[in-house]
Amino acid sequence: MSEFFSTYNTQIINSCIVFGIFFIIQLIARLVVRVIGNSKKIHVGRAKLVGRYITISFLFIAILIEAFILGVSTSDLALVFSSVFAVIGIGLFAIWSILSNVTSGIIMFFSFPYKIGDKIKIHDKDYEIEAIIEDIRSFQIHLRKDNGNLVTYPNNLLLQKAITLVEKDAFESIEDDGSDYI
Repeated sequence: MSEFFSTYNTQIINSCIVFGIFFIIQLIARLVVRVIGNSKKIHVGRAKLVGRYITISFLFIAILIEAFILGVSTSDLALVFSSVFAVIGIGLFAIWSILSNVTSGIIMFFSFPYKIGDKIKIHDKDYEIEAIIEDIRSFQIHLRKDNGNLVTYPNNLLLQKAITLVEKDAFESIEDDGSDYI
């Protein structure tokens, strides 16, 4: 066992450094997301979801760096990634709208001016929707119309349409004690 450590001493130390830095950056990123969520009074579930997306992105970067540390050649990595991305690309081409909705959900976390409880009006050329934002999820937003009907609206379309704020905090029956927020 000591022979293993003496042979791969540099790789072990570099790997520990990479994963240590990954852990620290991941904690900082989650803290930043939590602070942004708290300042904008964003629901805890949305902040956790965006934190997971960021953690997964950093993990892929750390694994890529780790592959270089362990001596994997660039041509081998290029072959693996091109094969994986080709398969994923073909699979995701059929579900590209899901990816655009997830991306829109992340963008909405950082820059969407409306929050849960606001009554909004979505101006679409075919029809207009006036409803209260009940929940903002990673793929769609849940809107409650005045007649009680639940409307799910895709996040990517929400960023493409004009929206008017009708009433801020339109939930009359809910007491906001802050427990659902960061």
